[in-house]
Amino acid sequence: MTDPFFTRLRRHAGKFGAFLVALAMLGCDRNGKPIEEFGLDKLQKGISSEADVRDVMGQPDTVWDDGQGARTLEYPKGPQGIRTWMFSIGASGTLIDYQQVLTQEHFDTIRAGMTAEQIRRQFGRPRSVVQFGRKNEEVWDWKYHYVHEDRLFNVHFDMNTKQVVRTSISEISGH
Repeated sequence: MTDPFFTRLRRHAGKFGAFLVALAMLGCDRNGKPIEEFGLDKLQKGISSEADVRDVMGQPDTVWDDGQGARTLEYPKGPQGIRTWMFSIGASGTLIDYQQVLTQEHFDTIRAGMTAEQIRRQFGRPRSVVQFGRKNEEVWDWKYHYVHEDRLFNVHFDMNTKQVVRTSISEISGH
């Protein structure tokens, strides 16, 4: 004789599977991609205004002047967050583009000799800044998500020249 529990389980397996799919879709945008930041689906490149961006994202941490009336709005979601958003606003006040910059692809663009100002502009406010006097290094770090884990991306600067010497990655203990 079959167990009644397993009989009921088989009978409702399809409904349960559909429920799990629906639950997973709650965290997706209209294109089925995972939502990285709630409200971004309300913004449209080339149509939304700077005011629309501020309505969705709030007050930016920093506004970067890109020249000729264009600017970039910086939204770090730290210090413990894993995202920093950069929104490019054209001279007309319209949203041109936006991107989450704390990614391995963006980190891979860093080269020795880049200035602290260039790094700050490209990645936003770091999570922390620590100086190592004996090594003559200042290290900035950003928390980010890589595959299935959170990590710290570190940029090491020469304390005298404020130029990049190297980069490194730190595992976050307990993850």
